[in-house]
Amino acid sequence: MPKPSLPLAVVMQWRRLNNRWVDGAWEAWSVLPGERDETAPRILVREPDFVQWLHPGLHLVLHRDEIAGYQFNLTATRPRVFVLWREDDDQGVPIELSASFDEASRWADGGHSVDGVVMPPSVFAWIGAYVEANYRPEPEPRIKPRSFRSPRDRVLG
Repeated sequence: MPKPSLPLAVVMQWRRLNNRWVDGAWEAWSVLPGERDETAPRILVREPDFVQWLHPGLHLVLHRDEIAGYQFNLTATRPRVFVLWREDDDQGVPIELSASFDEASRWADGGHSVDGVVMPPSVFAWIGAYVEANYRPEPEPRIKPRSFRSPRDRVLG
């Protein structure tokens, strides 16, 4: 059975920094939902202090083993789509997308560049339907009542 997948485009932005060691910095700026026939990146805005590129052709793929991370993200104050990206020939290039806090944390812990961008309402609804249909919270571990412990163990802990 194929995994649920949603086509998205990523807007990457370069902005000039007031820093004597670095001219500017790349960051994921936003994601745009919808089918796109084009696959080549193109410039959306070019100003002296910032440039925005549209990178179409990416997909947000949902994995059942990441569902707790999706649920946690959807209940956050500001749900995010996480963009894993790298700088290639002085260009910020998005590589992969996720809606799981857990997966984004693993990417960041691995030393990768990861930005969280605002999740569009249509993406929120799509992931929400998947979580609603598939999320089952882990049962709480059962704690053995103290009365079933030996008297010596009740005193010790």
